[in-house]
Amino acid sequence: MLTLAALCIAGAPIQAATPDQEVAAATAAWVEALNSRNPTRIVALYDTQAVFWGTTSTTIRATPAAVAEYFKTAPDRPNVRCKLGEQHIRIFGNIAVNSGYYTFSDLRDGTPTTTPARFTFVFRKRGTKWMIVDHHSSRVPDA
Repeated sequence: MLTLAALCIAGAPIQAATPDQEVAAATAAWVEALNSRNPTRIVALYDTQAVFWGTTSTTIRATPAAVAEYFKTAPDRPNVRCKLGEQHIRIFGNIAVNSGYYTFSDLRDGTPTTTPARFTFVFRKRGTKWMIVDHHSSRVPDA
């Protein structure tokens, strides 16, 4: 396996990620954090000024403590998983919007369930990292 240093010495070009790719990676990082069931890891992706309207929340969360409170029970549902679907990323300088859908799966009373949901993430670039400043998630309504 070649290391980064070996690739640089060999003259292999290193491609910088485009802003669209960075935002897609930030969104994927949220999915990976959610699937890890680790509240600290999930909450670390939110900016201190983030506003969050969760899929199962009855209230909007507008403080870091409120966002953390929403995710504190993540370890209690070890079978919940999220899978990304279609995404539409738009970049506006250091602000990015990603709208699309994801599907949550779970086991409820031993029965597999799926919940299709839609999302909008708004990210703000802080240094080299895209942080979530707004996140809305809601179930897809029945047809």
